[in-house]
Amino acid sequence: MKAGDGATERESADFGFERVSLDEKQGRVDSVFHSVARRYDVMNDLMSAGLHRAWKAQLVSMLRPPQGRPFAHLDVAGGTGDVAFRVLAAGGPKTRVTVLDINESMLRVGAERAREKVEDASDRIAFVTGNAESLPLPDAAFDAYTIAFGIRNVPRIETALAEARRVLKPGGRFLCLEFSAVDIPLLDKIYDAYSFHVIPRIGARVAGDAESYRYLVESIRKFPTRGAFAGMIERAGFRHVTDRPLSGGIVAIHSGWKVS
Repeated sequence: MKAGDGATERESADFGFERVSLDEKQGRVDSVFHSVARRYDVMNDLMSAGLHRAWKAQLVSMLRPPQGRPFAHLDVAGGTGDVAFRVLAAGGPKTRVTVLDINESMLRVGAERAREKVEDASDRIAFVTGNAESLPLPDAAFDAYTIAFGIRNVPRIETALAEARRVLKPGGRFLCLEFSAVDIPLLDKIYDAYSFHVIPRIGARVAGDAESYRYLVESIRKFPTRGAFAGMIERAGFRHVTDRPLSGGIVAIHSGWKVS
């Protein structure tokens, strides 16, 4: 049932600029990422002019996986493995990463890349199909949790944040890299024009799918402000919550700790 047909605000969610039921949002998001899986990383390079690489490098720099002790890391909505491979490269030989994604098309791409890029891949990285709102993982199992450009696609963000805290060990860290609101005058207008007029055209030419990339642009505009999202992270039980805007606020890295 759609919001306009009588669903309550609580039962509905944003799908770009549309309001849809929670279940419909999940299905439509799945369809978007099935469509773009093979071209996802290429499109990230084109859409961000390669900046997404620097943003992810900053995310892993903040994570600082240790060199000399075991480190269990969970990367959610990271199907193609882009963040996971960076964590493995930065960490020591005892670093292990679990990549979880709801979309099996994305996971297949990641598993194929892992066989090419990661030595002893079967021992160091695992790909798991699962929903961020209901992680098929035990309590207090991970030292850190990352989610890059995925939280805005989750229908129930509060539920996903609660699940993130559940699977972290005491002292574990939550890190989220997500698009944000540009806070530099003039840059915001340039960014809007680029997002709404250029990115869907790139999607049409490179991935054969303008509509999926139009949704991705719209979903960025509907995501909570940095302050509002920080409040959601705190209400989920995380402490020492911070946010770090990058590139004039195009993206931000949100951080929180599970204290106990």
